[in-house]
Amino acid sequence: MQQMLNSSSISDFLLLAFTDTRQLQLLLFCLFLAIYLAALLGNGLISTAVACDHRLHTPMHFFLLNLALLDLGCISTTLPKAMANALCDTTTISYSGCAAQTFLFVFLMSAEYSILTVMSYDRYVAICKPLHYGTLVGSRACATMAAAAWGAGVLNALLHTANTFSLPLCYGNAVDQFFCEIPQILKLSCSKSYLREVGLIVVSALLEFGCFVFIVVSYVQIFRAVLRMPSEQGRHKAFSTCLPHLAVVSLFVSTGFFANLRPPSLSSQSLNRMVSFLYSAVPPAVNPLIYSMRNTELRDAVRKMMSWTDFTRDKILICLHK
Repeated sequence: MQQMLNSSSISDFLLLAFTDTRQLQLLLFCLFLAIYLAALLGNGLISTAVACDHRLHTPMHFFLLNLALLDLGCISTTLPKAMANALCDTTTISYSGCAAQTFLFVFLMSAEYSILTVMSYDRYVAICKPLHYGTLVGSRACATMAAAAWGAGVLNALLHTANTFSLPLCYGNAVDQFFCEIPQILKLSCSKSYLREVGLIVVSALLEFGCFVFIVVSYVQIFRAVLRMPSEQGRHKAFSTCLPHLAVVSLFVSTGFFANLRPPSLSSQSLNRMVSFLYSAVPPAVNPLIYSMRNTELRDAVRKMMSWTDFTRDKILICLHK
């Protein structure tokens, strides 16, 4: 008990570096920067296009806007700090910074999973109950479901963060990860109070499994309805709106599943960092590409917005030249 450290007595945490070689650290910084800029560009273009183009003011694109904002927040929670540590050759993060990073990461990941679940319901209603679409997924219903998804993320993050950072720590302050992750912080505690957080994690996992079952059941009904469509054009249009969402869900679930439920024989420091990087940074960077590949309306809106930007820039340059 004398060796236990109260959380308030810890001023900072030590994060695990990807590598100790300076040249590799600079190379990783460049890689992280490229991925981060790609995520900012892709999600920023989607957010701006949906917000500015009235043709994209539909429930499907409204939820896509929410997903893009959550992806921006998620990758901005972990990657900038990892880039700063790689560039400056440091591994420290302040106690308050670690708590904030933990809260934001849990909040954004939980809200994103909830939004993906809501998006599966939107596709189910659009394809299986098209006559009731305006009633079941109207503007008020969309706002309510989005607010519920964000609110659920905030509540989940508050519970986990408050419970985790109230634990006494007796195994130092070195977090075995490149960002503050709850399972790694729990390893620093030798108090039986950590079982409360384990219980919360189990409850959260059960709720996430319930969302996963809902998504699977929704898509079973969707594919059954699509295959019964007499028109090949109708089937193609239905698949074009569903496949990007299904691909995003598959990427999100598969990386998260492998990160948290892989067998101990596959666990190592380097693999843990790589897997955590995959599920925290890769989906936010890849999701805009997945959605833009099959969404013609979204691609046209982005092209129109970029062409207008180029036109405005050329006019400004002409005026400056005169």
